[in-house]
Amino acid sequence: MTLYLNLAEQLGARIEQGLYHPGDRLPSVRALSQEHGVSLSTVQQAYRHLEDLGLATPRPKSGYYVPLERQVPALPQVNRAAQRPVEVSQWDHVLELISSSPQRGLIQLGRGRPDIASPTLKPLLRMLSRQARRQDPEVLTYGSIRGELRLRGQISRLMLGSGCRIAAEDIVVTTGCHEALSASIRAICQPGDIVAVDSPSFHGVMQALKGFGMKALELPTDPLSGISLDALEMALEQWPIKAIQLTPNCNNPLGYIMPEANKRALLALAQRFDVAIIEDDVYADLAFSYPRPRTIKSYDEDGRVLLCSSFSKTLAPGLRVGWVAPGRYLEQVLHMKYMGTGSTAQLPQLALAEFLEAGHFEPHLRRMRAQYLQGRDLMVDWVSRYFPAGTRVSRPQGGFMLWVEMPSGFDSQRLNRTLLAHGIQIAPGSIFSAAGKYRNCLRLNYAGKPTPALEDAVSRVGEIAGQLLAELPEPV
Repeated sequence: MTLYLNLAEQLGARIEQGLYHPGDRLPSVRALSQEHGVSLSTVQQAYRHLEDLGLATPRPKSGYYVPLERQVPALPQVNRAAQRPVEVSQWDHVLELISSSPQRGLIQLGRGRPDIASPTLKPLLRMLSRQARRQDPEVLTYGSIRGELRLRGQISRLMLGSGCRIAAEDIVVTTGCHEALSASIRAICQPGDIVAVDSPSFHGVMQALKGFGMKALELPTDPLSGISLDALEMALEQWPIKAIQLTPNCNNPLGYIMPEANKRALLALAQRFDVAIIEDDVYADLAFSYPRPRTIKSYDEDGRVLLCSSFSKTLAPGLRVGWVAPGRYLEQVLHMKYMGTGSTAQLPQLALAEFLEAGHFEPHLRRMRAQYLQGRDLMVDWVSRYFPAGTRVSRPQGGFMLWVEMPSGFDSQRLNRTLLAHGIQIAPGSIFSAAGKYRNCLRLNYAGKPTPALEDAVSRVGEIAGQLLAELPEPV
């Protein structure tokens, strides 16, 4: 991301978090130049970008101000439900979401898919084609269960950006991040065990716990900073928790980045109670701020953090290539991978290794970060404009997911059923909870390039949501 976009993102986050209110004067160009060590022209570019987003307005000979008419939706509330382990439900609704395939006329606002139409992916398509045309029997073999060494070497290099120094031999290539998470869970836990999770949380992990006969303990999660460490500490004191699973960077679905101090404190709790941490880092390379946030794994000195990621969100989900750095649990994870898929397909691994070696990955990331940042700001604006009063929205700090909270009593599953008749799909909030909480919430995807059709779809979601909300009985 360029300097001015990075600065604009930081200022925009302060405005959206309420540090500057409508009508407040923003820092001067000169003050920001000195504070961030950038040129005056960079600051001016940042302010022009904020103007385009409706976050700042200039006043002659006075500076920049937050527009008086600026209305920022409130953040989603932190769930305060009683903390106890529960068996996971909601499989039917998850299956309904993941079974939908791309089809003409259906606008899928619910799936966790990146934009795969970017021209920066063309080199990858060429490399996949070239690998196939070589007619090399190597691409038809099983390959190493650890994964292609060339690819693991490139992943090791990429992980330096997250603060990790992990050798290629300590990385296992998996069939997507989903397998990395599943193998990690099974490497540590047995049926009946308890796993602490953030809440709301990725439905894939929820369903893995269900399939393995394990229970989830949902922790209160702040939409800006992540799980409550106090709640985690109390849970660890009360329950025999075997692992903590969370997505601390560009969280799905809330979009927060956990502060670095919280990551260190969480790791200290895990060490004190001797539990493993399964860290999902799949969205972190799409953070809007620079530098890329560090992983919890980067602070790990005793190998208790299993770091999971993939290219599904940064490049394309159809590649089905992920990885895990399992630390002290390497042998157990290898065993679980062998019991699951065995080795991962060779052809996409070889093409990805070539793509990374040629230096195509970072230019692609820069383009997607800028696109997703614009998409986030537009989606928040559309939700503010078209959804009923009282709607709350998250402030994603990366990735391409927006969490929307409607008033209590609203039914997002009913909303989704109604929308499907109009050619629109959303993700109901209940699938992001082990116990089916967040029925009044929904997740929207803003990965695609903005179009009038996309705005019309969001407008229709808000319109129908308003109609369903109006049908609710008045609270007593």
